[in-house]
Amino acid sequence: MRDEVVPHWGYSITGYDPERTVLASGRDLPISFKDAVEVCRAIRGLRVEEAERLLKDVIEMRRPIPYRRFKKKVAHKRIEGWYAGRYPVKAAKHILKVLQNLKANAEDKALDVEHLRIIHAAAQMGRKIKKYIPRAFGRSTPYFQQLVHIELAAVEEGAPIPEESE
Repeated sequence: MRDEVVPHWGYSITGYDPERTVLASGRDLPISFKDAVEVCRAIRGLRVEEAERLLKDVIEMRRPIPYRRFKKKVAHKRIEGWYAGRYPVKAAKHILKVLQNLKANAEDKALDVEHLRIIHAAAQMGRKIKKYIPRAFGRSTPYFQQLVHIELAAVEEGAPIPEESE
């Protein structure tokens, strides 16, 4: 019999109270890394219910996400305090699933879901799937797919907020 190795994923957040903090992650998601970074920045600091409402509005293309880092040649949108924005629907769908897992983990820990605030939302590059498209004259064109890891952490309001490690 072969021993199966189950992967163990670590988190980049440290120094949190495990009794009042809940974690969730999505690994190897087929979404754009740049979109994931901007969506994570938009939901960081929000309550879980507000973040869920924001992501649902992005999916229905009612509210844009402000693009602050990856903003070259991005069209202007009506966003308070910023000019560049988009509607990253696919990234919002996947991050919404991770957020719902976070809520389920909080209920399993017997935490109050209505008082959870997102203190950590990070997107990291995962592995790259390398594919090639055959072309004429024996050549080929690379067609790579970058996968993304998403980490979310929320804490009950009133608990001390840890400092994020960079």
